[in-house]
Amino acid sequence: MDAASYRDELNNIAPHSLLKCCSDATTLGIRVQVRSVYIEGRSQPSKGLYFFAYRIRITNNSDHPVQLLRRHWIITDANGRTENVWGIGVVGEQPLILPGNSFEYSSACPLNTPNGRMEGDYEMIHFERVGSRSFNVAIAPFSLSLLGDDEGCVI
Repeated sequence: MDAASYRDELNNIAPHSLLKCCSDATTLGIRVQVRSVYIEGRSQPSKGLYFFAYRIRITNNSDHPVQLLRRHWIITDANGRTENVWGIGVVGEQPLILPGNSFEYSSACPLNTPNGRMEGDYEMIHFERVGSRSFNVAIAPFSLSLLGDDEGCVI
């Protein structure tokens, strides 16, 4: 397949806009930045395995310490198959993020198509408020793509 075919497939997944391999969203002062990249060395296209890594920075621009409790990912491949993934924390941690500070981590996602997309949310709580209710922080959609893109994707 050529580059135009990959773009067409991704455009079918996200018809309103061609996603970049990065995203940036802020919810209640919590900023989530994501950058994804194709990992050729871990992929086996002949077996339908495409491996993507992503790096996330969560910055607390609010006035209150927050703790990340759970994650929820929606992963969609180029065929439109969607998988929901829920879990406690991220990379084995439930980080406490103080105002003005950030938490960064890397993870990975295998796909059976050469491109797709991810989006989701984090469940967080204001740490210092006893009995406070949890709230969701958006992870804006970003692409998983062989082609990648380097425009405006700084983390």
